[in-house]
Amino acid sequence: MYTVKDLYDLNETIAAELFEGKQYPWEVLADIGEFILKLGPTLSKEKYDHPAEDIWIAKSVTVAATATLTGPLIIDEDTEIRPGAFIRGKVIIGKNCVVGNSTELKNVILFNTVQVPHYNYVGDSILGTHSHMGAGSITSNVKSDKTPVVVKNGEEQIETGLKKFGAMVGDYVEVGCNSVLNPGTVIGRNSNIYPLSSVRGVVPEKSIFKGKDNIVKKL
Repeated sequence: MYTVKDLYDLNETIAAELFEGKQYPWEVLADIGEFILKLGPTLSKEKYDHPAEDIWIAKSVTVAATATLTGPLIIDEDTEIRPGAFIRGKVIIGKNCVVGNSTELKNVILFNTVQVPHYNYVGDSILGTHSHMGAGSITSNVKSDKTPVVVKNGEEQIETGLKKFGAMVGDYVEVGCNSVLNPGTVIGRNSNIYPLSSVRGVVPEKSIFKGKDNIVKKL
């Protein structure tokens, strides 16, 4: 339930090549920036503008005048970047996405049709297609003791070797308002997170997370 294949449809991202040969999705986090610098110059000049060094934006994208964009960065077609968005670099945003007011992104991949529309922080994370972060929900990407992040599922533990690792959010996941996805969180496809949740470890696919001791399967 932790692998790239388990969580993501790679047909729904311009970054599919980045995942080739990787078992776990977090293995790509260290390579996002370099991948953008490799892919960007190959993008069609008819479809993409290159407004600044290390930044490529599809011509059909809408970017608010008050948004802040820092490269390396690729924004794919028909996406909307709303006022006050802060994109800090090493970011790939897919088609038909919404990055909303006061939302901050850093070292992330948003697959196609992802919405982070209101007051979200997403860092060192991957959000699968059609996933949605409710208003005020965030990924926490560094442990308080600054030790490397471990993905935990009951007695099973996977050492990642990463000090910065937010969340791997599968396709079609709904994260409720003002929730925190703690470092190393993995949420399986088609799951829902209740508002005001503090999520740790692994949430299986097709589940409803009501609390750490109250995770139920969808009917």
